[in-house]
Amino acid sequence: MSLSLGEEQEELRLLVRTFLDDKATSHSPPLPGTGPQEYDGGLWRRLSGQLGLTGLAVPERFGGAGLGPAELGVAMEEMGRALFPSPFFATAVLAGQTLAHCGDEAAMERWLPDIVSGALTATLAAAEPDGSWETDPPATVAEREPDGWLLSGTKTYVVDGHTADLLLVTARCPDGVGLFGVPATAPGLTRTVLDALDPTRPLARIRLDATPATRIGTGDASGSLAAVRDLVRAALAAEQVGGAAACLDMAVGHAKTREQFGRPIGSFQAIKHKCAQLLVEVECARSAARFAGSVVGTPGTEAAIAAAVARSYCSEAFTHAAKENIQIHGGIGFTWEHCAHLYLRRAKSSELLFGTPREERARLARLTMAEGVPRP
Repeated sequence: MSLSLGEEQEELRLLVRTFLDDKATSHSPPLPGTGPQEYDGGLWRRLSGQLGLTGLAVPERFGGAGLGPAELGVAMEEMGRALFPSPFFATAVLAGQTLAHCGDEAAMERWLPDIVSGALTATLAAAEPDGSWETDPPATVAEREPDGWLLSGTKTYVVDGHTADLLLVTARCPDGVGLFGVPATAPGLTRTVLDALDPTRPLARIRLDATPATRIGTGDASGSLAAVRDLVRAALAAEQVGGAAACLDMAVGHAKTREQFGRPIGSFQAIKHKCAQLLVEVECARSAARFAGSVVGTPGTEAAIAAAVARSYCSEAFTHAAKENIQIHGGIGFTWEHCAHLYLRRAKSSELLFGTPREERARLARLTMAEGVPRP
């Protein structure tokens, strides 16, 4: 299998990179104490309406491009490179892919066209108060009333949860795990921005107190949610590759121009070794992420294994690249004014968002043992 981009995927990559190079604001870091970096509504409308990026992996019958996780990964990699502050990950990946795989035609017709057009931002609220995205059954409870469903509980680490127009919430139902749509204006809904490490990706705590909700699909949604989690893992891994590649480019660029003792610091063997090691790690991470993106469209053990490998490796590669970038920059790399620290913040935040690399490797071990894969 070739992991190189096809002609259309390369055109997509260049389109997204050109747009972000012109518009991205990650190199104007927010000042200390100013809270999360807000996204530009005008750029969001261009990204969704003009470029159609929010509909990349949405079926054509709902206004999307009908492409797959591989193309979504191309866009995510470029956004990770720019640290572009927008609700793309929450809306197009977390919520968009959850809806696209929910099997509920009415729900898809109701919300996906607005997600594609950019008129609606959305997110997935699945993590419980303990921070786990894998809790089964969820602690949040759904109760059936004569007039509909009511949700009660707390969700944490909800990406862009404080600004999303629609929340997709997982909750415990009599027939298993249920998925529900909750509008931002629903009564009994309280949203609080968390003091997160990464100001470019806001996280929120969601409290539901007998909050009215719309049931999405029927029966236990555990299977479809598990498949969506693998799609999300692959997309986030692609974003981490973009961030790691940006750190490598910054480090190499600085090493070429910064001089000490009358010569560029890139001529010193220690710096050469750091950059060479980062290049190997970035390319390996890119291979893992692209392979995951090529297989997660078909749910199954292969998809779950590929997603776990990609998340584990790409998480550590991005964190290492971000740390080494700061070291190679020296004193300026440790200042708030330089953007290097934002990449480290994103790296650590993404590393922990859906489970640590250690947890992903434990999951990988369970999957391979279940399949009877021989140990080396």
